[in-house]
Amino acid sequence: MPHTWDPDSLSPAAALRRLAEGNQRFCESRPEHASRSFSPALAGRPQRPFAIVLGCSDSRTPVEVLFDQGFGDLFVVRIAGNVVAPSVVGSIEFAASQFGTRLVLVLGHTRCGAIAATVSAIQTGNGPESRNIRSITDRISPHIEATVRGATGRTDEDFLRNLMRDNVRASADHLRHGSRLLEDLVLAGRLAVMTADYELETGRVQFFGDGPADIPANQGANE
Repeated sequence: MPHTWDPDSLSPAAALRRLAEGNQRFCESRPEHASRSFSPALAGRPQRPFAIVLGCSDSRTPVEVLFDQGFGDLFVVRIAGNVVAPSVVGSIEFAASQFGTRLVLVLGHTRCGAIAATVSAIQTGNGPESRNIRSITDRISPHIEATVRGATGRTDEDFLRNLMRDNVRASADHLRHGSRLLEDLVLAGRLAVMTADYELETGRVQFFGDGPADIPANQGANE
């Protein structure tokens, strides 16, 4: 039986605050989870992640580390370019339906190789030789192609960051509307899909977005 509601689950706003506080500790070099070692007690606990994070596979973006979270705190799905393939949707549906987790965060990052590769493919007409890599750039391209073609030859960091954010927004929108299960949870107010990016240069996560992604900062922890 799907477990899509749990009165003890953190609200989306409370979960977001917990992520923000963890990233602040990470940036200030005062992590609570600096020491990670095996614990039989932790291994035996049921899963109760307070947030689901869809991030990029980039080796410089270890999600639990940059949010200073420990075992069992986050349900993390990582794929190059944080693209939304069917297996990604299924993984997030599983977590939302089985654990009652109420926040999904789509997390991009600066200097994203998947974004740069997609821009190069659009500008040159030459996509990656590997059809598997091309399956990633082909998922990103529709969300940024018009902007890339309208800005002849631009590859500066600000431009690429804006493209990355466009892709993050598109991934979040896909999750909100490309899954009946997730869409129903969003419409019922039981799940929120938020967007953010991680700055490789500073270690900071910046949350952004509008419309259905916005949650008042003062929303209660268990509303």
